[in-house]
Amino acid sequence: MQLTWYGHATFRLDIAGQSILIDPFLTGNPTWGKGWQEAADGITHILLTHGHGDHIGDTVPVAKATGATVVSSFDICNFVGRQGIEKVNPGNHGGTLDLGGVAVSFVNAFHSSGFDVDGSPVYLGNPLGFIITAPGEKTVYVMGDTGIFGDMGLYNEIWEPKVGLVPIGDRFTMGGKLAALACRKFFNFDTVVPCHYGTFPMLDQTPDTFLAELGDKAGIVTIPEVGKAFSL
Repeated sequence: MQLTWYGHATFRLDIAGQSILIDPFLTGNPTWGKGWQEAADGITHILLTHGHGDHIGDTVPVAKATGATVVSSFDICNFVGRQGIEKVNPGNHGGTLDLGGVAVSFVNAFHSSGFDVDGSPVYLGNPLGFIITAPGEKTVYVMGDTGIFGDMGLYNEIWEPKVGLVPIGDRFTMGGKLAALACRKFFNFDTVVPCHYGTFPMLDQTPDTFLAELGDKAGIVTIPEVGKAFSL
């Protein structure tokens, strides 16, 4: 299994024969600084946690160019379907989808979800997190944009994720202090990749607070080179 971070909350996960692009905010992403073509090469699926522009990003052109299946909420799948995307696989909270040897379970995230179309807001359902599992691989928890919440403890009890993709930038998600509390209190991660920081001036610019608050668990944090895959 390999993971690539493209800045903000955009990841590529290559696992069990599937290549999954998560929240493909590539064009206009200052941390990445390139278009979507390199990141999207050979992908099979696009996972969308919610409908904000810095997460839907390049979904429509990527899906049209690659034929990748969009996996998200019913509302978001309908939204991209109206833009010409035929391959969609909708789900919702509590459900699990089989992506061909990779299971994706839809879990809660405490945030909002909508998109601006010609100056008018479009409601795009409830935001999501994802639990990604495959035989013989570590379980990955994509938190999505979220605050801390008690059901995270249930997710650890049910799935025992070992890899966490954790937002830490504050203001729109957990900041470093709450994100560290979530990791320490609810999970036994082997690897945590912090995200959703440093992209825009309103966000925390570094993971320093997160690392400091993790204390003796800071060693589980990986801050990958942007655009460079690493093995899990």
